[in-house]
Amino acid sequence: MRHGISILPDLPWREAGPRWRAVEEMGFAHAWVYDHLVWGGLPDSTWFPAVSTLAAAAGVTSTIRLGTFVTSPNFRHPYVFARDVLALDDLSEGRFICGLGTGGDLDSAVLGESHAVKARVDRFHEYVPLLDRLLREDHVDHDGEWYAVRDARTLPGPVRDRVPFVIAANGPRSLRLAAKFGQGWVTTGPGGAETSEEWWAGVVGLAQKFSELPGTEPLDRVLLLDASPQFSLESVGVYEEMTGRAAELGFTDTITHWPRPESPYAGSEATLEEVASRFVRSARTGDTGTGGGCAPPAK
Repeated sequence: MRHGISILPDLPWREAGPRWRAVEEMGFAHAWVYDHLVWGGLPDSTWFPAVSTLAAAAGVTSTIRLGTFVTSPNFRHPYVFARDVLALDDLSEGRFICGLGTGGDLDSAVLGESHAVKARVDRFHEYVPLLDRLLREDHVDHDGEWYAVRDARTLPGPVRDRVPFVIAANGPRSLRLAAKFGQGWVTTGPGGAETSEEWWAGVVGLAQKFSELPGTEPLDRVLLLDASPQFSLESVGVYEEMTGRAAELGFTDTITHWPRPESPYAGSEATLEEVASRFVRSARTGDTGTGGGCAPPAK
């Protein structure tokens, strides 16, 4: 099991920077930042952009993998984002993970757009293959329902053979998309669960459905623990139980959140430090991941 953590981009860098350095020192395998214009969980909070945050994080870390959690088409054109991906891959020396998801509707609504769920999924299914092409080819032409590019130049190209995609998916269409284009799959579990057991039951079903798809065996499987009604860092015992259950279901990676003084993700930094001491450092030492998404970059 590899352990990851998400750091919300709600603090100025003088306060956030030490957290990114700290999670690397704690031994976390990967660290993530929400990619939104605004976030419903903190609608009145300061909010900093994901790409700039990860560029800064790349400069103060050297081994931890860095990812977007997750980038959606709601305000990012695939060609423009491909340029950001290439820059982050370069700045991090191959440590960037491209987390991708359909997204909700808040960011697009801020920009005066509104799309039904089916339309957002349709758009995402055009977005991912086009982004994949833009990161592997040069002189790309595309004329689709949602996007168009004309002779799109993509030099200098990625640091590695390809930048890994970790694709968020819960529905059947997006699960298939993750299996086809992802080096990893990430899930938040079922939406609307009122109890932890109800949430875990949904996670069981999703893990089974993903495993039944062809070609998923080598892929990383990532679970966002804090999509559960219970915060994973509520206590050391809760974290141990949740990561243990995730491992039993075949997940290779979990993600928690840096604790905050108040909701969301209210908790103690002392608990985070104890969790890192008891579980995270030892797991990082014995890392054997092979999927390419959250596993260490090839040397």
